[in-house]
Amino acid sequence: MFLQRPADGEAARPAAGAGRAPEEHAAADRLGNAGRDTAGRQTQNGTKKTCNRAKKAASSPRVKIDTPRLSGSVSLKGGRIDDLALVQYRETVDPKSPPIILYSPSGTAEPYYAEFGWVAATGVTAKMPDAQTIWQQDGSGSLTPTTPVVLKWDNGEGLTFRRTISVDDHYLFTIKDEVSNVGNAPVTLYPFALISRHGTPQVSGYYILHEGLIGYLDGLQEYAYKKIDEAKTVNFKATNGWLGITDKYWASALLPDTNAQLQARFSSNPTGNVHTYQTDYLLDPVTVAIGGTATANARLFAGAKEAGVVGVFPFAGLGGYNKELGLNHFDLLIDWGWFYFITKPMFLGLDFFYRFFGNFGISILLVTVIVKLLFFPLANKSYASMAKMKSIQPQLQALKERFPDDKVKQQQEMMEIYRKEKINPVAGCLPVVIQIPVFFSLYKVLFVTIEMRHAPFFGWIKDLSAPDPTNLFTLFGLIPFDPTTIPVFGHYLALGIWPIIMGITMWFQMKLNPTPPDPTQQIIFNWMPLIFTFMLAGFPAGLVIYWAWNNLLSVLQQSFIMRRNGVKVELFDNLKATFARKAT
Repeated sequence: MFLQRPADGEAARPAAGAGRAPEEHAAADRLGNAGRDTAGRQTQNGTKKTCNRAKKAASSPRVKIDTPRLSGSVSLKGGRIDDLALVQYRETVDPKSPPIILYSPSGTAEPYYAEFGWVAATGVTAKMPDAQTIWQQDGSGSLTPTTPVVLKWDNGEGLTFRRTISVDDHYLFTIKDEVSNVGNAPVTLYPFALISRHGTPQVSGYYILHEGLIGYLDGLQEYAYKKIDEAKTVNFKATNGWLGITDKYWASALLPDTNAQLQARFSSNPTGNVHTYQTDYLLDPVTVAIGGTATANARLFAGAKEAGVVGVFPFAGLGGYNKELGLNHFDLLIDWGWFYFITKPMFLGLDFFYRFFGNFGISILLVTVIVKLLFFPLANKSYASMAKMKSIQPQLQALKERFPDDKVKQQQEMMEIYRKEKINPVAGCLPVVIQIPVFFSLYKVLFVTIEMRHAPFFGWIKDLSAPDPTNLFTLFGLIPFDPTTIPVFGHYLALGIWPIIMGITMWFQMKLNPTPPDPTQQIIFNWMPLIFTFMLAGFPAGLVIYWAWNNLLSVLQQSFIMRRNGVKVELFDNLKATFARKAT
């Protein structure tokens, strides 16, 4: 198609089979040296000669980027935005740990950058700015939210290129490209923009999270790295679209004018053992008359996927970029999943209480109470049915004694008792079933939203989105050894305090219920708390806290309903009986 940058050091070339008009293919061919950069050239064995980010950034003239949320620089060589760090986010919970690096220049281990410019049309032989072009800054100073930067370059043949870069106090860059023609003939140019990422990044690898190429181009388009490696190139034609590359918490996206006709593309190109991933677009051509000037506008989002900034809140003036810029579903940059109609309200509820209490752990506890209240009528019927089940236990036991060898007759008489007493035998499963979508939505929120990243609770929980860091098998830190490193079964030996609390509350809830008449069911119910304890041990701590709190509320609710139905609450009797049997 166009803007193909397989590796720095190679000329850009159009992708095959793009289905474009001949003159548009020719425009792509005119890219020439736009992708050249000998600093990142592949060696014969397919590896790159690289240097660290700071050293590479210092090796070329640059304009400093200085905002409350971003630091870095714009390279005057090539005019790229290729050096960007998110100063408000750190690699670990330690506030002194290094900031998150988003962009890195070509020639480093993981080049990642955005580029803008013009592509010459057929018949235009004038020199165009490329990756080797040295732009001149008009004036001096840094790029800040109040001071834009102006870059200029004269091709010596009558064309003068001028680029104005602005940035807001969040993560939005605005690029205005102008070209003035004082030559002796009109020129036709195509505006373009691209985001290029060299090398396949490490991803979380979870099915519920998309990481890779993304865009809204006549619908949401998501291509994981492996998927685009197989497809090589995917082309789109769209209006009011956006496209980019997303990580779990960070993203980089091109946001063209909403009325622009886009020739957009996702691509992957292997060179040696390295893949170059790219999202780019080409706009309709403009002709610059003699003495005239042409202008192209572009926007770049490069930063953290904060819900309020992206535009998850379509109310109270909190629409973010999605509403502010009139974008098309830019909130989907955050992967809310198929159950977004549950996940987004869950996040909004958590965020609402966080604004009052300043702690997402407290928000989880309060939202759990609200969910219990919303489902109270359904749970009330379920627990009432379970209370009746408790009351008919003597009758069921009598059936076993009356028909000890006739299972069919036992079942028939049992169903007759259920019918007579108006009991639904599966009603006891409803409290667990109805919380599954809530559990999943909370898991999704904890997993994908940056607001939950490094969000502390109390005590030893410094990050609700990470597992409980304590471990029973190290006696909670007394033994200086990590049992999870043991081969084969080591990952089962991560059992923190909160998972244990969750398991105990689940065991209490099971003991509150009547003992199932079927021996197999009895075994399942007896072992279920222990199984869930180990299953959830590696889940985010916030999710385990939710489950433990929900279990406790369920025990209180069920006890109240059982008393109201005249059924004795035998929780402590059942617990005593369990330990008595073990003692015997």
